[in-house]
Amino acid sequence: MSSTQKALAPEISTWPDSNPQLIGSRCGACSATVFPVQQYCPRCSSPEMSELPLPRRGTLVAWTTQGFPPGAPYKGPTGKDFVPFGVGLVQLEDDGDPVIRVEGRLTENDPAKLQFGMDVELTMIPFTTDEEGNEIITFAFQPV
Repeated sequence: MSSTQKALAPEISTWPDSNPQLIGSRCGACSATVFPVQQYCPRCSSPEMSELPLPRRGTLVAWTTQGFPPGAPYKGPTGKDFVPFGVGLVQLEDDGDPVIRVEGRLTENDPAKLQFGMDVELTMIPFTTDEEGNEIITFAFQPV
């Protein structure tokens, strides 16, 4: 049996597109943008939500390093297999206009190599391997 790649959360992105985008939703009543997709607007409670592919690029607003395995429902490597990873808050932008802030993994885990306002871009990275030997992929942001 050959292994394959699978998304950790297939519903949140357009992966395996060659230039994947996260999928959010925008409210038709008040224009609020959310990620991931929601059925009702968290700002005005309207059900007029439509799917919206989010911009791939943005700026790093805040970051930290996750130095130990997160609690449940974390399904990634633990023990000696765990590698500390960067986590950041990224303001995704469309032609310089802010669209939404998204929290996600960073491909860089050295705080000395991260800086406020640096440009980052969405990418997909290996997260773990499941019981069948499939490589599980998740989204992350990489400095550009």
